[in-house]
Amino acid sequence: MNLPKFFAELKRRHVYRAAVAYGMAAWLLTQIATQVFPFFDIPNSAVRFVIVVLLLGFPIAMALAWLYEFTGAGFVRDEDVDPGVRKSAGRLLDFTIIGVLLLLIAVLIYERLPSYSSSGELIPDKSIAVLPFANFSDDKQNAFFADGIQDDILTSLAKIADLRVISRSSVMQFRDPAAHNLREIGRLLGVANVLEGSVRREGDRVVVNVQLVDALKDRHLWANRYERTLADSLGLQGELASEIAEALRVTLSPNEKARIATKPTENTDAYLVYLQANQIERNPDTLLEDYKKAEQLYQTAIGLDPKFALAHARLASTRAAIFHYYEPLDAWKTKARVEADVALQLQPNLAEAHLALGQCIYWIDRDYDRALAEFDTALRLSPNNSETAVLIAAIKRRQGKWQECLESYEKISKLDPQNPNVVRTLLFTNTALRRWPEAARLVERMRALAPASLVAKAQSGYVDFWWKGDTRLLKSLIAEIPANVDPDGVVTTCRWDVAMIERDYATAKRVIDASSLNEFSYTNAGTTPKDFFYGCIALAQGDVNGARKFFETARARYEAAVMESPDSAERHANLGLTYALMGRKEDAIREGRRAVELKPESLDAVDGVLMNCYLALIYARCGENDLAIPLIERLLKTPGAVDSADYSVTVNDLKHRWEWDPIRNDSRFQQLIAHSSP
Repeated sequence: MNLPKFFAELKRRHVYRAAVAYGMAAWLLTQIATQVFPFFDIPNSAVRFVIVVLLLGFPIAMALAWLYEFTGAGFVRDEDVDPGVRKSAGRLLDFTIIGVLLLLIAVLIYERLPSYSSSGELIPDKSIAVLPFANFSDDKQNAFFADGIQDDILTSLAKIADLRVISRSSVMQFRDPAAHNLREIGRLLGVANVLEGSVRREGDRVVVNVQLVDALKDRHLWANRYERTLADSLGLQGELASEIAEALRVTLSPNEKARIATKPTENTDAYLVYLQANQIERNPDTLLEDYKKAEQLYQTAIGLDPKFALAHARLASTRAAIFHYYEPLDAWKTKARVEADVALQLQPNLAEAHLALGQCIYWIDRDYDRALAEFDTALRLSPNNSETAVLIAAIKRRQGKWQECLESYEKISKLDPQNPNVVRTLLFTNTALRRWPEAARLVERMRALAPASLVAKAQSGYVDFWWKGDTRLLKSLIAEIPANVDPDGVVTTCRWDVAMIERDYATAKRVIDASSLNEFSYTNAGTTPKDFFYGCIALAQGDVNGARKFFETARARYEAAVMESPDSAERHANLGLTYALMGRKEDAIREGRRAVELKPESLDAVDGVLMNCYLALIYARCGENDLAIPLIERLLKTPGAVDSADYSVTVNDLKHRWEWDPIRNDSRFQQLIAHSSP
């Protein structure tokens, strides 16, 4: 064969042009198929079919280009084509190639256009959200197992520095992806990629199906199916994380590979109990009864596997939280620190262990610098953990760096936009700064993200009260909560509080009467006895003797609480306020000042301010107007003097709460209220 002559003939017959045009058209069709088919839920097999047909069609198209010429009159056999017509046909092919080339360029430009989230943030290519896994098990009680698989994968991915991973709390609202299109989910979460999956567990067998989707372009990137025994499934999260990183072209360091490959435990029973505890602990409205339930489950998991470092770490975090928020007892302090130390001994590079130790140092020792060092280590080991970032910002708040703290929370909120726990911290910071319009917008957002949250409902109403002096929203939102929903008595205390603000004492009494509880969650560092509420109702109505009988019972409880935890500022403050309501002036002022000494504002710009709020109310109840009014004036300008309780210092608290009645007729107090903005 004369090759030069053959190649010249290929050129004369426009076969080269046809090959270029076919290749570009085939590439364009492939791109359209991969982009459009998923939008209409057409399976991946259809995309593969298109690619195979285009490959098989190439030699056929080249044969037709050899035999025929495309002219204005249609396809004509090559030997029958006039030379002038052949020249115009060549130009037609040139124009076709140029047109297809322009389309290709347009597609390539579109592919490389930056994408933005719903909040206006640039979406990085190497970003991912792990949506809740569907539970396909016959036993619907296995839903927590499906959530556990999702959480394990997410936790492993969070350890990869070059990958942005959205937190579990942000994705839980997308439990039913069919209710949202993936492009919308990507924009809302600010991610380019989404991992979907399902779990079927039957006895000792587990089947996990996952698919990685480019959410912004609606195209499947990767999918896999894993069928394992329950024991073998414990290491699945590391394997999946590595495969996802590879699919997204993320380079893992040797340390990252080692960390994500580490199994949490070899004991399947311990793992299942751990998953149940972890579910409870991550609820938006975690209350004392939830923490204690989680604490018991973590202990059970550790009993099954004493070397389960992650369970030790989460147990330490839970106990530190109980100490900080509810029961500041030496027992919790010791037990929390022991578990954090055990977790670090078992696994020195476990991010959750450093997080737990940091919480102990922060909440128990109040050593901010050492706590920050532990949190920095935790963040280095798990760069995408928003819980750690939130705690770092919280320390800035306690250091009085309010603006810096606010900016940190806003940044975290943009990186983790659908996380109600992050929105809650941002809400409380804006509330502390008396930024009422911003707080109102944030609490509405929190209610949208966590519609079942009791905290979101209550805070919506309180923000409206602090801002406008109106209790109607608080009253209506609390009325929506079913009568049988009252964890730790928080709903009862809200109903009582709004009735007392409205001075509807009969309703306040009915609310307390209706509860079977003897203690309620109302203030920090312990529960409030039922008789305290009855005493307040009686005193507000002018029944001093009747009130004193109730307060006598409450006093004994508060004194015992102080004996139990003498370094708790909040317990001294509650005792001091009770003394003030009983008319025991010297005792009240002594306890109020002791609370301020234990938590001075210079060391704690959050709780320290609240201790001064207690002291201001104690002064007012004890007739020490000269001490109360200057303190109130300062607190009205001080960030943090706001809380959903009777010692809160806002203009509308001062205007409407019965507790401030003894000072109400003082002209200085009246002028202060009149000239202060909400």
